[in-house]
Amino acid sequence: MRKENNKKIAVVCLALALMASSAACGNGNSDKVMVKSEKDKEKVVNLFSPMEKTDPDAGNIARAATDLTVIMAEEQLGVTVAYRTYTAQDYKDKTYDDVTLERARNNMDDMYLLNPDTIMALGEEGALKDLSGLKSAENLRDVVKAANIVDGKLVAIPQEVVAYGLFINKDMFDKYELSLPETPEEFLECCRVFKENGIETPIGANRWWLETFVLAQAYADLYNGGNTEAEIAALNSGEKKYSDYMRPGFEFLQELIDRGYVDAQKALVSEAIEGEGEDFLAQKTPIVMAYWGAANAETAYGKPDFNMLVIGFPSKRGQMPVMPMTGFGIGANAENAEDAMQVLDILVSDEALQVYAETNKVISPSKNVEVECIPALKPLNDRIEENVYVLGSNAGMKVEQWGNTCLIVRDLLDGASVDECMAKFDQLQAESLQ
Repeated sequence: MRKENNKKIAVVCLALALMASSAACGNGNSDKVMVKSEKDKEKVVNLFSPMEKTDPDAGNIARAATDLTVIMAEEQLGVTVAYRTYTAQDYKDKTYDDVTLERARNNMDDMYLLNPDTIMALGEEGALKDLSGLKSAENLRDVVKAANIVDGKLVAIPQEVVAYGLFINKDMFDKYELSLPETPEEFLECCRVFKENGIETPIGANRWWLETFVLAQAYADLYNGGNTEAEIAALNSGEKKYSDYMRPGFEFLQELIDRGYVDAQKALVSEAIEGEGEDFLAQKTPIVMAYWGAANAETAYGKPDFNMLVIGFPSKRGQMPVMPMTGFGIGANAENAEDAMQVLDILVSDEALQVYAETNKVISPSKNVEVECIPALKPLNDRIEENVYVLGSNAGMKVEQWGNTCLIVRDLLDGASVDECMAKFDQLQAESLQ
């Protein structure tokens, strides 16, 4: 399960969300220093990530935003941040997560851009530095700390918070006089109206992101009911079952499939955005799911020919954003760990994060940094600003959520029953308790 999970996380959180929101994959030798400063510097901090700097003319705003903050650190500290990059062609069958785990466990680099499951794995192994002492850590949003604390240590900090929501064709909703759905029941009613008016598949779906429906319903109360720490402790001890939380979301998803609102077989083989994006942009389907940055990216949904809104997923507590986390971590035994700590402190400082957020128009991990979002994202942003959300990944949970839920949802798409899916969560929980 771990290896499959790594493949999933690498594709979803980095190769898609971060490619458009905070990173990009490049070409070339992965162990080669991609950029050298104009003058030699004695101190070097090695950063392993999917970012590339081989083509200075590449039109990648996200990479440029990261570069701006790296330059700030280099100039203030007199260091060189040397990019060591992952590319699929260099590593062939190994995913980004596979390679990151191997490199971190062997102290091959100083800093790493990490996905949720690798944050958890390396944190539990004691392979990452505790970052809670950094001055910049004092300014982090509570949601960021909650997602990246392992065994009481803050082991990763992101430059942005990735939020997932429902991308809605508001014009199609207006045509049939439909209000934007808040609850699962309201969402089903919207889909019924669309279906009865000749829209064959109201929800455009892919094999990665249907888990967002499940997570929103599973943990709406856990994260918004005022008892989060106690509920997670009960899950980690086995007093409560993950499957009990997950069942309503899986039953809801099965109902969407049974009513023909989601094409399960098409979703099972469709890549994110590539699978459903064309129909959404052509106004053949009114609803898709994607991450915040897709609303800004012209290669995704940044220029629709209709009024688009991004809202939270339906839940008993209303529209619910789902927020997984990636982050920068520093090897506990890295050769240049102390210099890396100073570099990271600048990369995630309010000054640097303001530059990053303004360039990428994303949610900042700092509670002190706010950037005006485009109108389409305002409904989702309003909920987040109200501290209403569900974490799609939480390093404090012994059973990794984002990747495992995705894989089990794919089982459902492929014909597994809800009970069979719940048995897999029970198995994962039993393994975590051993």
